[in-house]
Amino acid sequence: MTKNPILICTFLALTSGFFGGYIGGQITLMLHRQKCQNQAWGLQQMCQVWITPGATWQGSTTGIWTGTILGAFAGGLVIRENRY
Repeated sequence: MTKNPILICTFLALTSGFFGGYIGGQITLMLHRQKCQNQAWGLQQMCQVWITPGATWQGSTTGIWTGTILGAFAGGLVIRENRY
């Protein structure tokens, strides 16, 4: 079996969490920026600057939680012992 299953599971969970946070932040930011599309150019830029921190925070937080939980689940599947 694996040498250190807790370390492997933790690594997979954290890696998945960070990746999920990045992807979640990008997707949420893109979706929130669509609200600014119907503005004039100057107002559109101000709208995007105003929306960016909240959208990034919201998406990243959701992505980190989701990614970490799914990563821990996947890590548990990888390190589990087969008992037949």
